Amino acid sequence: MLERKTVSQTKTKRSKISKETKRQLLHYMTLSRRIEHRIERVLYRQGKIVGGVYVGRGQEAISVATAIHMLDNDIVAPTHRDMGIFLICGVSERRIIAQYMGRKTGVTQGKDGNMHMGDLKHNIIAFVSHLGDNVPVAAGAALTFKMRGQDNVAFCYSGEGATSRGDWHEGVNFACVHKLPIVFFINNNQYAYSTPIELQMPVKDVADRAPAYAMAAEVVDGNDALAVYESAGRAVDWARSGKGPYLVEYKTFRMTGHSAHDDAGYVPKELFEEWARKDPIERLQKHMIDAGELTAEGIESMENEITAIIDDAVDWADKSPYPDPEDCLKGVYHEGR
Repeated sequence: MLERKTVSQTKTKRSKISKETKRQLLHYMTLSRRIEHRIERVLYRQGKIVGGVYVGRGQEAISVATAIHMLDNDIVAPTHRDMGIFLICGVSERRIIAQYMGRKTGVTQGKDGNMHMGDLKHNIIAFVSHLGDNVPVAAGAALTFKMRGQDNVAFCYSGEGATSRGDWHEGVNFACVHKLPIVFFINNNQYAYSTPIELQMPVKDVADRAPAYAMAAEVVDGNDALAVYESAGRAVDWARSGKGPYLVEYKTFRMTGHSAHDDAGYVPKELFEEWARKDPIERLQKHMIDAGELTAEGIESMENEITAIIDDAVDWADKSPYPDPEDCLKGVYHEGR
C-alpha cells in the first residue's frame, strides 16, 4: 500500500515524474498483471476459482497511474478490470486471491466468488456487473465531500460501453450541474464485450460527449503510463480545486476476451498484434532503461519479488476455509443497532 500524501502536498505542479514514482508504477502494473495471470491462466484452469474471471491485461497503466494520485479520504469506484486500484489502496494479495477462490478470508467473506468486491475501510466502493451504475454512487460521494467542505475527490471508472447507459449520463449530468469534485476515468478498450466502439456510438471519442455537460475532458494514450499519470494529476487537481468534474478518456485495448471463457474470436488478429507492440509495461521498462533508471537485473529482481508475493497469497488462500452456510445471511439484512 502506498503512503498517502496530504492535500497540501498536491498543490504544487508536477514538473517531473520521479524515479521512485516510476518504480512504483512499474511495480504495481507488473503485480496487477501477474496476479491476474495466476488467477486466469492457472487457478481458473485448475478449477479453483469460484465464478467468472475478468482481467485487464494490457490496460494496467490506467488503474495504477490514476489511483496512485489518491489521498487520504478520497473515494474510488472501480470496475472489473481495475486490479491495480485494489492493490494500491491496500487490499492485500492474500485477500484478493481468497476472494476469487470463494474463501471466508476474501474481501466479501465468500459471499461473492469473483471480482465483485469493495472495501470501505480502504475507501473502495463495491461494484456490480451493471457497469455504469457506479457513476451516480460516486457522484453521491462527491456531493458529500462538497457539502462537508472536504478537499477530497471521487475517482470513478467506466469502460466506453458503460458511457452508453442511462445511469452513466444521469450521474454525469448530476455531477456537472452541482460542480462536484469527481473525475471520470474512461477505459476505452475498443470492445464492450463483443461490440466494437463504432457500432456503439456515433462519435469518434467518448470525450466528445463531455461538452454536452460543460465538462472538461481530454483523450490520452492509455498504454503510456507516464502520460496517464500526468493527465490524471491534471484531472484530480482540477476537481480538488473546486472546478467541478473532469473526464479523461484513455485509449487502450483489451488483450484478451471479455472474460476467461471468451476466446475473443470476433476480434481481428491484427489488432492484437498491433496493440501488443504498445504494451504499457514493456514501454515503461524501456523508458526507464533508456533513462538509466532501471536495469535488466532490476526487472528480474522485481519480478522475482512479485512471484514470491503471489505464491504466498495463493498458498494462504488455498489453506483458508470456505464460509459456513449461515454466514451467507450475515451482513445482508439489517440486524438492529
